[in-house]
Amino acid sequence: MKNIAKDVYQIPLFPRNAINCYIIEDVLIDAGIRSSSGIILKALKDKSIAKHALTHAHADHQGSSKIICESLNIPLLCSESEKEFAENGSVITEYPNPNHIISKFQKQFWAGKGHPVSKTLKEGDEIGGFTVLETPGHSRGHLSFFREKDGVLIVGDVLTNMNLLTTKVGLHEPPNLFTADKETNRKSILKLASLKPKIMCFGHGPVLFDNGELEKFKNSI
Repeated sequence: MKNIAKDVYQIPLFPRNAINCYIIEDVLIDAGIRSSSGIILKALKDKSIAKHALTHAHADHQGSSKIICESLNIPLLCSESEKEFAENGSVITEYPNPNHIISKFQKQFWAGKGHPVSKTLKEGDEIGGFTVLETPGHSRGHLSFFREKDGVLIVGDVLTNMNLLTTKVGLHEPPNLFTADKETNRKSILKLASLKPKIMCFGHGPVLFDNGELEKFKNSI
């Protein structure tokens, strides 16, 4: 577990930061894949966690949600549009090609069972000291989280900071295979870039202490 900023921690769940979840104050953001629960629970054992929130309900973000919520007796939160997927575990429904071999693999081996959602989040809500941002495109109900006072941004999968095939570090749009609406996601990239974040925390890839990379990337899409 890595301390990124005040009350913000990264929990890398795969080598080379290929899948991550985060703690913001007393909130766990995302929960990796089904087999990530042991790593997450070990990381949380000395933390007081009161809530678990999802950026979105894909298999590599909700995989351990049910186990975590039941183990810690904490509520699950997500956007209204992600609620049905978080609750029924249908994590590949929005994929452009849910019958693709990788989609089927994720559903069989990565996805966790659904868990009841206690509360839904919308634009402008506050959680863990962060403001909720609606950033659809990768999924229709995708959320990001921003703390204005120091510019920390939980990106989710609006962007990745690695090539998911080679694991080479760098900003990328999320893969088309897993993205419901590429053009809408590009609008969300521009929305996040307009905030001029200083520290960006990704679902995939290492944390980025931004020195102009996002602005350069924004201008390239």
